Amino acid sequence: MLLSGAANNQARGGPGGTPGPQFEAGGVGASRRPRPEAGDATASRLPRTLVVGMGNPILSDDAIGIMLAQRLSAKLAKYPHVEVIEECCVGGLNLMDLMTGYDRLIALDSIKTIDGIPGTWYAFDGTALRETMNLRNVHDANFATSLALGRQMGTHLPSDEECHIFAVEIADNMTFSEELTPELRDAFPRLVAEIEAHVLAILENAP
Repeated sequence: MLLSGAANNQARGGPGGTPGPQFEAGGVGASRRPRPEAGDATASRLPRTLVVGMGNPILSDDAIGIMLAQRLSAKLAKYPHVEVIEECCVGGLNLMDLMTGYDRLIALDSIKTIDGIPGTWYAFDGTALRETMNLRNVHDANFATSLALGRQMGTHLPSDEECHIFAVEIADNMTFSEELTPELRDAFPRLVAEIEAHVLAILENAP
């Protein structure tokens, strides 16, 4: 889970107007497209963007961020300034290392809150940093702390406003399974369509 702090975000794809919950993220980079070539003039004028699918592929619904990134990857291939890491389960300082050199982050993750409705999704940015299932790492600095440390060291990282996190409310992240729960499986086509629309809208806008 990524975020920590006060936020005024609303739930999407579920009951509207619900305050955004708390958030974290994690994963190991497994699949990425090549970075834009330095000589690509179009790409050089656009904000370098990293899209990351967070989660664990063998813990049932925790794989939702990975599955979303896999589905979005083909649509994002037309953007030369965008790199996709479909599977990532690292957090904190390790995630900061992946983000180094980018102008924008889009993280797709899972979240589990008290009384949360599986299939609801939430949108956050770094100005209201909370913690999602995978952006938190108990063995590492949390996401917000990692960003602050990196910037103090002069590392080029996305601004808080350009750290975009989409978190899907899940039912089960404790069972060893490569299958989603029925609630998430049924909601998946809608989640892809809705989150894809928001991700594409972000990519069409310069920071």
